[in-house]
Amino acid sequence: MISAGLVKELREKTGVGMMECKKALVEANGDLEKAVTILRERGLANAEKKSGRIAAEGIVASYIHGGGRIGVLVEVNIETDFAAKNEDFQAYVKDIAMQIAASKPEYVKRDQVPTDIIENEKAILRTQALNEGKPEKVVDKMVEGRIEKYYKQVCLMDQAYIRNPDISVQQLTNEIIAKIGENISVRRFTRYEMGEGLQKKEENFADEVAKQMNK
Repeated sequence: MISAGLVKELREKTGVGMMECKKALVEANGDLEKAVTILRERGLANAEKKSGRIAAEGIVASYIHGGGRIGVLVEVNIETDFAAKNEDFQAYVKDIAMQIAASKPEYVKRDQVPTDIIENEKAILRTQALNEGKPEKVVDKMVEGRIEKYYKQVCLMDQAYIRNPDISVQQLTNEIIAKIGENISVRRFTRYEMGEGLQKKEENFADEVAKQMNK
């Protein structure tokens, strides 16, 4: 028997409707964490169905960190102007801006990375692997694995979400899509860092921004 209290706890944790929460708990035999996983998986499926829908509304948000040392402008689209005013959507956009400030992505998605850059990166990684003495037959697999790590560094949607590194920014986005019920798309962003390109003392801005996000 699934208690109302457990259903309520799952709803508060995921933001999903009561009936779906109850179904997930029944399927998970009352295991709360397993039910969260089930809802997340369903959310991903729902998000994929919505991903083809046009999102032309939304907001342009800004984030300034460290007394003006880092600035981010990001455009995030959603399907309707009404949903653009949704608190969950606006909180998501703020988190995306802070993610960009902390993690310095260069692209939104991996399909935006120019082919010549990927091919050059693969050539470098292949040479590295051969120089490490790795057998030729395993080098290609190693290169593909390292390219995946490269994507996770430079592509916003592939990055680990700074508030919860167990999920990617894409997984976070899919959860918000499932919660709000509209397609969401990060269209573009610009990140500025004071003195970028000039010789200066190294600072760990990622740690600073992470602390700010957890306040």
